Amino acid sequence: MPTPFLARDLRVIPIDAYIDPPVPRARAIITHGHSDHARSGHGAVLATPDTIAIMKARYGEDSAETFQPLEFDTPLVVDDVTITLKPAGHILGSAQVLLEHQGQRIVVTGDYKRLPDRTAQPFELAECDLLVTEATFGLPVFQHPNPQDEVARLLRSAATFPDRAHVIGCYALGKAQRMIALLRDAGYDAPIYLHGAMIRLCELYVERGIPLGLLKPTLGTTKSELAGQIVIAPPSAIKDRWSRRLPDPVLAVASGWMSVKQRARQSGVELPLVISDHADWNELRETIAETGASKVWVTHGREDALVYHCRQQGLEAEPLNIRAFEEGEDQGDTEEQGELET
Repeated sequence: MPTPFLARDLRVIPIDAYIDPPVPRARAIITHGHSDHARSGHGAVLATPDTIAIMKARYGEDSAETFQPLEFDTPLVVDDVTITLKPAGHILGSAQVLLEHQGQRIVVTGDYKRLPDRTAQPFELAECDLLVTEATFGLPVFQHPNPQDEVARLLRSAATFPDRAHVIGCYALGKAQRMIALLRDAGYDAPIYLHGAMIRLCELYVERGIPLGLLKPTLGTTKSELAGQIVIAPPSAIKDRWSRRLPDPVLAVASGWMSVKQRARQSGVELPLVISDHADWNELRETIAETGASKVWVTHGREDALVYHCRQQGLEAEPLNIRAFEEGEDQGDTEEQGELET
């Protein structure tokens, strides 16, 4: 294929705009609201309406000089580059960026998953010549189980230990709301209790049309009130002094990394829940094949294994190693992990 019009730092060369830039830029296209992709301080930001709402809630109304909302599947022509945002299925408002210029089609996936999730717009495949894909779980060992099965394990544990609170470590943006929705879809209609760091974004999801059922703050509750209840909290809080208010808590964490048993043991997690908001190894391979891309750039995670796989399929492939995208699942959201109630 001709020389791509996208630079390796994800600068769209003809229009001098950057996708998910880690430092302030005059023009930024933002795939989703997690803080390793969405930063404050840009000049003009182009993103979906949901992502803009998330950025304003997290960073303030003036976190960019201007915000331009772009609905999914609505082409926008900037000079001679056509930009279309396609649903990525990662979190609410998350988008893949489809770029078209002089007959070339490039897709930058951002973070994505292909499993059904009513708290995020469902993933849409986009054919392209060059695919820039994440690889957070880009190793064959990562083959995520059905999330409904993981929730069933949680509910069995809650029924087995009715005097203990079950506290689930979740990141405040995306994972918390998905976990709540999975519980509701499994028939759990009791109140779900929230650490203070979870409340603002759960309210935002409800405002954006995602029902989550009855949610209550843990602040002001007694141990007896929380016996037998399910509590959602940042991962850092489940072993902090905050958790002392919970009656004999069962510590759980919802993450794709919980499939690594050693990581779960080291974290003192009693009930690991393998629930990920990223594509696993099989989904990554399927997506690469189905886009029809002849060239693949791999970033954000386990680049080497996926690059090797692509080359074995006869594709041009190389890692990007963009340092702004930290290793891990939503590891950029460190401000949510450390936000504690008083």
